Amino acid sequence: MLKCKADYEADIAKSRDDRMKWWRDARFGMFIHYGLYSQLGRNEWAMALENYDIKEYERLAETFKPKEGTIRKWAELAKKAGMKYMVLTTRHHEGFSLWDSKVNPYNSVNYGPKRDLVKEFVDACREFDLKIGFYSSLMDWHHEDSWKCAFDREARIRFTDYIKELNRELMTNYGKIDILWYDVPRPMESPEGWNSLELNQMVRELQPHIIINDRSLLPEDFGTPEEHLTPGEKDWEACMTFNGISWGYIDSEQAKPYSYTPQQILRMIQKVTAFGGNLLLNVGPKPDGTIPEEVIEPLTKVGIWLQENGKAVYGQKDKIGNTNVCGICNVTSEDKILYVWDIIWPSNNSLVIAGICNAQLKEVRLLKDDTPVDFIQDGHRIILKNLPDTNPDKSVGIPVFQLEFDKKPKCNRASYYPQLNMGQTFL
Repeated sequence: MLKCKADYEADIAKSRDDRMKWWRDARFGMFIHYGLYSQLGRNEWAMALENYDIKEYERLAETFKPKEGTIRKWAELAKKAGMKYMVLTTRHHEGFSLWDSKVNPYNSVNYGPKRDLVKEFVDACREFDLKIGFYSSLMDWHHEDSWKCAFDREARIRFTDYIKELNRELMTNYGKIDILWYDVPRPMESPEGWNSLELNQMVRELQPHIIINDRSLLPEDFGTPEEHLTPGEKDWEACMTFNGISWGYIDSEQAKPYSYTPQQILRMIQKVTAFGGNLLLNVGPKPDGTIPEEVIEPLTKVGIWLQENGKAVYGQKDKIGNTNVCGICNVTSEDKILYVWDIIWPSNNSLVIAGICNAQLKEVRLLKDDTPVDFIQDGHRIILKNLPDTNPDKSVGIPVFQLEFDKKPKCNRASYYPQLNMGQTFL
């Protein structure tokens, strides 16, 4: 029986903490944008932005030939990078389904590779112990009712039924699915227009433990800031392209100067951790399904760093926001532990941390190998001393110090500038 909105939201709120626990601990995932548009190498919105005729665009389906085994390589890289989950564009706005859909004949089993790529993705995620996410577009440029549904009642009924049945297939055919990641609720502008209440109740009946994003215009489980790291009041996940240009594949040689470095990726991870969010970092595979070269080395280095310093990232962390205890450091926190991420290695063998005003420092260790670090606590200043001449982090140059206090530390800005009398506690 269909529940009203208030009852539905009350019910999912009761189970949210249990359903979201793994996701809140995971912190870092891989987004995969892969489809017919990958062959064009000019942006995943090429069909619309370049005014392709539908029949002209359909020809790309016959030449879409991902290599056998490439999807397993995606999951292998995600695991190596320290990611805990993956989200695949099972059907982007172009309308081409990457699974054996009986609802949508325009799919990867009837055309191109003649393979169920979603099944390959699910199998790869399970092999590498990664949680499974399905991206599902609400917009569909290929379907004849996709634009008429905004003003034609019968077209709306047909189109929303089509969307519902596509998602029923995804939620039925592949075992337990962990995330449903909707995108672009156009042209309708309300959850009522999309029948989102009915759609999502069906999804949850089929997948009781699933978590759903907010892009079906219902608040659901988590928010999705796109191309910016803006914290939300509820659970949130920043989804980011790898180059600030395109979600789909673009020429590797030209994209490389725009692509993220390991250091930039880790600074994003630090920020989402400090603000209680997740990072979903996108990869746009090449036309043949292989991973672009400019992605592999940065993600591999991030993975090495997370193997050594993951305690500063994974699991439940305090939401401390943009805390500055040092001009060349960032911070994450967990109860009595402060993780100080050193961005620039000091040249004078000491590092000054200021503003801890309520707790006694018990010990300091280098997180990667538990090496003890000498320190002095003098009032509101902590000085890490006798540091080595060279940066101890050989992967990306961002060592983390683990500071353990006798109680949860707090930082008061007035301890930096007592004359300002700001008195703002923010840690």
